[in-house]
Amino acid sequence: MTDMITHHGRNGELLFASSSALRLLNASADELLGQGLFERVQVGDRPAYLTALARAAVEGSERCVELRLRPNVEGPGTGVGRHFIWVEMRCRALARAPGDQGAEREVVAVIRDITARKAQQDAIAQARSEAEQANAAKGRFLASMSHELRTPLNAVIGFSEMLMHESAMQLDAAKRRDYARLIHDSSHHLLAVVNVVLDMSKIESGNFVIAPEPFAPAAVIRHCAELMALRACECELDLAVQLPPDLPEIVADKRALKQMLLNLLSNAVKFTERGGRVTVSARTTVGEIAIAVDDTGVGIGADDLPRLGAPFFQACVSYDRPHDGTGLGLSIVKGLIALHGGRMEIESGLGKGTRVTLHLPLNCETRQAADGGAPADLARCGNVKVLPRPVGIPNHADMGVKKRA
Repeated sequence: MTDMITHHGRNGELLFASSSALRLLNASADELLGQGLFERVQVGDRPAYLTALARAAVEGSERCVELRLRPNVEGPGTGVGRHFIWVEMRCRALARAPGDQGAEREVVAVIRDITARKAQQDAIAQARSEAEQANAAKGRFLASMSHELRTPLNAVIGFSEMLMHESAMQLDAAKRRDYARLIHDSSHHLLAVVNVVLDMSKIESGNFVIAPEPFAPAAVIRHCAELMALRACECELDLAVQLPPDLPEIVADKRALKQMLLNLLSNAVKFTERGGRVTVSARTTVGEIAIAVDDTGVGIGADDLPRLGAPFFQACVSYDRPHDGTGLGLSIVKGLIALHGGRMEIESGLGKGTRVTLHLPLNCETRQAADGGAPADLARCGNVKVLPRPVGIPNHADMGVKKRA
């Protein structure tokens, strides 16, 4: 038989093990006799193992238990390893011999390897959990998207109707210009929301194509900071750029790098309180350039950190949230950095601010050739490393940054 058959005495010690022990545990039957099998049971499963044998012996009923056993895993210089396999043990008491009136009987058990089945069950449970999380995240995303689309659409419809009836409302030229400007701004906001969704869709489907070219990253970083300077000033924030003078030239998609930096800077400004500070810095490592966006904002909780960068996920989403946005900014950054063969690192904690670091290869074409192309599944967070914010990182109150009047 392929299953291992065991015979246990009244006190649970092993009296016999079939030759299948060699296939199941890579051990001879003699190694398992006495307490040899018990010592191979994982410590946390030993109470269940002993309980199943005891109840089968006392009650005379069939018992079934799943537990982990340690087989012999031998190799050069390794000796006996600590690897465990999952087994199912079905045990039943033997019939009493004539004249035997003892309370307990001997037990026979059949032990079967179910490691593959347990792995399949775990994979199904994980897939179900991921599907439920994705479904819930998409529901929250649709709720936030309805807000993002409805607000500017209401402005477009309302002000256009007023312009249609300008004679009845007696609108002057100044009001018509204001209404036209509001319609223009709302339309551009709608276009930006749609473009974000389309970019995310292209990245996930693998249809987003980057166009690498050699350029100086310092100019792109400063340009993005200049574009965000007005918004930072309106929010009463200090926006600083710290770049070394010898930052090397890189081969990457300039437009993609600009989009990544603008997304990160926008998030940093959006979630930093007045009087705070946002810093953009860069440094070179071996074969890479690391661009960091550091803020002294509200930070991100430990429960939300592992899922950052996942599509449709937003930390602390509510219908009355104070900040606008689709929540796809980090997902797009994650996808674009993956297309370059790089990675994103996030450090954050509630009340400790957030630091997002982009590790970009100096030559993305060389990196892609070495990796065999871009990652196939950009929906996963394999290129994102999330870390809790160190306790020693100061917030804006500790940095001496004063609020402007």
